[in-house]
Amino acid sequence: MGGVRTALYNYLFARKHGGTFLLRIEDTDQARFVPGAEEYIREALAWCGMKPDEGPWDGGPDGPYRQSERKHLYREYAEKLVQEDKAYYAFDTSEDLDAMRERLKAAGVAAPAYNAVTREHMKNSLTLPATETQERLARDDEHVIRLKVPRNAEVRFEDVIRGWVTVHSSNIDDKVLYKSDGMPTYHLANIVDDHLMRITHVIRGEEWLPSAPLHVLLYEAFGWERPAFAHLPLILKPDGNGKLSKRDGDRLGFPVFPLDWQDPTSGERSSGYRERGYYPEAFVNMLALLGWNPGTEQEIMSMAELTGLFDLERVHKGGAKFDPEKAKWFNQQYLRTRPDSELGAELQKGLEGIGVRTSLEKATAAVSVLKERATFPEDMLEGVYLFTKGSPLGNNEEVLAELKKRWKPEVADALEAFIAKVDGLPSVQPPHLEEALNAVLQEFGLKLGQIMPLYRLFVAGRMQGPGMFDVSALLGKEEVVSRLRAGLDRCLAWG
Repeated sequence: MGGVRTALYNYLFARKHGGTFLLRIEDTDQARFVPGAEEYIREALAWCGMKPDEGPWDGGPDGPYRQSERKHLYREYAEKLVQEDKAYYAFDTSEDLDAMRERLKAAGVAAPAYNAVTREHMKNSLTLPATETQERLARDDEHVIRLKVPRNAEVRFEDVIRGWVTVHSSNIDDKVLYKSDGMPTYHLANIVDDHLMRITHVIRGEEWLPSAPLHVLLYEAFGWERPAFAHLPLILKPDGNGKLSKRDGDRLGFPVFPLDWQDPTSGERSSGYRERGYYPEAFVNMLALLGWNPGTEQEIMSMAELTGLFDLERVHKGGAKFDPEKAKWFNQQYLRTRPDSELGAELQKGLEGIGVRTSLEKATAAVSVLKERATFPEDMLEGVYLFTKGSPLGNNEEVLAELKKRWKPEVADALEAFIAKVDGLPSVQPPHLEEALNAVLQEFGLKLGQIMPLYRLFVAGRMQGPGMFDVSALLGKEEVVSRLRAGLDRCLAWG
């Protein structure tokens, strides 16, 4: 969800300002490569209605931009920094690095780092003779390229959402820009790509804020104009205590992925909003308001409306609590706006899935009374009793227990009278049914609560659901009378 929201804010910003929305696959860390992830990202964006612009970016090929396909380019930029004394070759082994950290820990350094101080005691092109450095490179000795972070410098930049951020360079280590496996790190590839692709705004998650000072230094080292930064707030757990995670969704029973996902390594499955029955418009609408508001009370907004209203200045600094019930509410609102014909087709398909056949016309007619209580299309299947024949009571112990609790022998005559009146009606339209029931209640001196629960159980087989007059109109007089008769006979058999 967090990744989709970040993509959404980028999409809305780009569309509002006439920019370009590109998909860049940042796959330089081969250890974290996940088979199928790119396809999943593209499918998720398509489901959400965020189609990336295709085309040759920065002279490159059409289609998604993959950093792994241009690793040679990043090496050129890393070497350029070395030549300008803004980066250096480091030949330290893993044992050298471990020894450095242990030495600093013994000296009382809480957070050992490879920085402006420690680099002077390590094996790199700043400490080794130039001839030895060249010999090592000629032998193709394993090495990395590190950024030469300046001493005693103040790194300062303005974040669109958080205001001014200031960090001293003593708190920034000499990050690796180019790894020994021949791949650039995220930091180098990201800055080079942003420059070449003419990125004007970097809109990303709050977790990248600690990396922003390093990125500012890289822009300064290259002499490039840097883009505007906007670091989005976290999406928090429903109780507000910490960042929302997949475990929270598993524990509390809601999805955190846009689509179903199976981890190719562990085989673990995670459910998605699409497969849970959420409409993409509802999912996007809900996500947009997690950390941003339009400055009005309006909550239901189309993608076009979101685009027109979106403003980075209105993104919150603090984290946004995720409310799974609010997510359901959004879906309910969008379901209610769907044409009855569309929902009828979904209902007909769902009924066929449980072995109940009906016409599209009848399913569409039923939608008008079922959709008001539904959050997802499958919820309308609770109205299966509208499409079957005979009493819905069956041998359902829970329903029968409720019926026994509600049954009082003294209402038997009133129910007989009501059945007779319904049987004599020209049609079971809601006004006629209401008039017949009110007449019986008045005649026998009863209250609605003494008859209506029995009426509902006899005809629908459940206590919750749409209004019984609407349900009866859909079933037709013959079926309603038959179910009322069967229910009363069962109660009379109890005495």
